[in-house]
Amino acid sequence: MEMPPVVPESPMNTVVGVDDDFRVRESIQSLTESAGYTALVFSSAEEFLQSGALAGTICLVTDVRMPGMDGIELQRRIRLERPQLPIIFISAHYDDEARQRALDAGAVAFLYKPFDAAELLGTIETALNNARDVM
Repeated sequence: MEMPPVVPESPMNTVVGVDDDFRVRESIQSLTESAGYTALVFSSAEEFLQSGALAGTICLVTDVRMPGMDGIELQRRIRLERPQLPIIFISAHYDDEARQRALDAGAVAFLYKPFDAAELLGTIETALNNARDVM
């Protein structure tokens, strides 16, 4: 059984990944840690929201389609507390409607799986630079 992530007390550079696929979570974690970020990954939107990690998250990478709460609903809930949090969607499904809804609600990008590691890191960096400019 997979243990839930331990949330650091003061995560100041935490990139969070939410995906129901273990291999994708592992990829997001390895990739973001290799770029110098603290990385936390969660298997569901509910697990992430209950973790307390939202306050220290600087960027969220989330799947669109997941059992339980989907990524679009997760985005809606996050916007209530953290309207400026950069959110990047990833999906294995070519769903133009979900893509448009995510982007219209403020997602910074919508990437398709399998995503290119350099593309995801570049998207995270761009999102964080843009977020710094807004603040």
